[in-house]
Amino acid sequence: MVDFHEVRFPLDVARGARGGPERQTQIVTLASGREVRNSRWAHSRRRYDAGLGIRSFDALAAVVSFFEERRGRLYGFRWRDQLDWKSCPPSHAPAAIDQMIGTGDGVTAVFQLCKAYGSGASAYSRMIAKPCGGTVRIALDGVEQMAGAFACDLATGRVTFPPGAIPPPAAAITAGFAFDVPVRFDIDAIEVDLSAFEAGEIPRIPVVEIIP
Repeated sequence: MVDFHEVRFPLDVARGARGGPERQTQIVTLASGREVRNSRWAHSRRRYDAGLGIRSFDALAAVVSFFEERRGRLYGFRWRDQLDWKSCPPSHAPAAIDQMIGTGDGVTAVFQLCKAYGSGASAYSRMIAKPCGGTVRIALDGVEQMAGAFACDLATGRVTFPPGAIPPPAAAITAGFAFDVPVRFDIDAIEVDLSAFEAGEIPRIPVVEIIP
């Protein structure tokens, strides 16, 4: 996309940031006291504060430079969520059987990377659009496929099987990967008081997830 830059926000700053997923739930309280709850968003949206990770003038200068290159809110970029950036638990290495991404029908050649949260009927499936290069692993019915048997678009998270390697009917297609969150700055101005910064005051630099 022309409005998205395939670059990652400085990792040393992102490690100290604060944030996570948010949802929007509408709640109506009935006369009986019972509640009717409705989710207004089909998917969660992540927000972070990058300012909390800035601990030095060099880090601050790097973030300002990154902000200027993105033209404030104009261009999106990649963000590493230190809590949630793999198809598996944070302490594990991605494996080809981590996540179910589809079932073969002998015809479909393209499948979207996704990650499930929870299990059963209430599980939430999140689309993964920004996998990290060199980390995507694919298996068919538990058998890991060689790199040449598929291709993954790192800008969209779509996995494509070439002719002759299309998954057969009923084949379970699974994947393992590391990924970034597509985000943008949620401000068009960074205000920094250098004297306050030296005294420990942290500038607020909000970042919000986008659909690339």
